[in-house]
Amino acid sequence: MATQQVEKRAESKYIMGEFPIYLAGNWVTTSSQLEVTYPYDGSVVAYTYQAGKQELDKAITKAQEAFYQLSSMPSFQRANILQHVASRLRENKEDIARTITLEAGKPIKDARVEVDRAILTFTLAAEEAKRIHGEVVPLDLLPSGLNKIGIVRRFPIGPVAAISPFNFPLNLAAHKVAPAIAVGNPVVLKPPSKTPITWLKVARFFEETDLPEGALSVLPMDRNTGDLLVSDERIKLLTFTGSDVVGWELKKKAGKKNVILELGGNAGVVVDKDADIEHASRRLAYGSFAYAGQICISVQRIFVHKDIYEDLKAALVEQTGKLKVGDPLQEDTDVSPLIDNRALDRVESWVQEAVQKGAKVVTGGKRNGNIFEPTILENVPEDARVCSQEAFAPVVVISSVESFEDGLRAINRSRFGLQAGVFTNDISKATLAFNALEVGGVVVNDVPTFRVDNMPYGGVKDSGLGREGIRYAIEHMTEYKIMILPYDNRDLGA
Repeated sequence: MATQQVEKRAESKYIMGEFPIYLAGNWVTTSSQLEVTYPYDGSVVAYTYQAGKQELDKAITKAQEAFYQLSSMPSFQRANILQHVASRLRENKEDIARTITLEAGKPIKDARVEVDRAILTFTLAAEEAKRIHGEVVPLDLLPSGLNKIGIVRRFPIGPVAAISPFNFPLNLAAHKVAPAIAVGNPVVLKPPSKTPITWLKVARFFEETDLPEGALSVLPMDRNTGDLLVSDERIKLLTFTGSDVVGWELKKKAGKKNVILELGGNAGVVVDKDADIEHASRRLAYGSFAYAGQICISVQRIFVHKDIYEDLKAALVEQTGKLKVGDPLQEDTDVSPLIDNRALDRVESWVQEAVQKGAKVVTGGKRNGNIFEPTILENVPEDARVCSQEAFAPVVVISSVESFEDGLRAINRSRFGLQAGVFTNDISKATLAFNALEVGGVVVNDVPTFRVDNMPYGGVKDSGLGREGIRYAIEHMTEYKIMILPYDNRDLGA
């Protein structure tokens, strides 16, 4: 099947056409054409172009030039720009969702949810643009500070480099672009080469607004050109979502600029003996296999109290069997193809390695064309890659533990720490998990795959640096400045 996909490369019946790239308010082509393929069958669904060094330099130069105009723009105007994009996404929801499905292979029903989330993300950013406030700081803590006050404001940091991943081609880029525009920072966005079309369509919505020329560029580019974007000293902040290996390497290349890294993980879940098995198994099947596990907070490790282990395992197998696997354009599809053959080869080898180390395949474990079956493994050693690294595939490891506390310790035995979930009816245990787990977020009685776009989102350890979520991203994208002001402090009396 892999050989057929490479050889095929024929235009799909779903062909969307050719898309120039968006360079500082202008649509341009280059000598480097980029094919975009449908992961389900490997056929070409669109064409675009890759930016080179020349295009990138122009984009950064124009971003610099646009910075003063954008940062000086009244907050209501920046809010109006973002609200316009939200409205246009709402009007074009089906087209954008279908685009996500065709280039990312995401089930169409999940693609629609992503559009809804992006609408919320831009709406939240429009609201936050109106309330970037400061504070008054008392300075009379020593005699030298008498009759002086400090007025503190937050100012935009400058041009932003945004690098987004393929799995949420619309919303994860929105989490970078929207807060930047809200505060007045121009953005050079590098969308993933696998899924660039979605944001080239979104750029059209920005083009309809009063956004200054140069305030946004959407430039697909190769890794070498992307490295130039990261290292350019004119860029003041890098925001990156992707693999931990790439993310930490980019941080080294970023120099003195601020950095936000959202790097994924191998999310763990503890199921205590008092948990609702039916509810837990249903949510675990979703959290493990939605979008073929290609979610940073997909469930990868499940630790179940020994008293209910067999019952929970059986229920999880049953719920997994109910999932519809197949064409992501079908309305009832739950589990879709992996993004490419490289991902398929990787997860196949990891499962084989686990089996060789003594793991048992409870269900799944096989490759079927471009789809890897939803797979449950048990008796997996912690050093197996499917357990210790980020699988980013429809594979979950289930293990029995002696106690809830042992489950928490097992989650912490990872170099990652993005989000975790606990199923328990004991509030004291939920609180213990919140206090003890080395992660950025703890979800009680649900899977770590849960995210709402206004919440702070990010991880610790190898899972990243800083936080997304509009208000929290804005904190990274602004700098504090204080003005010390003398004032008349005389008592006027009666």
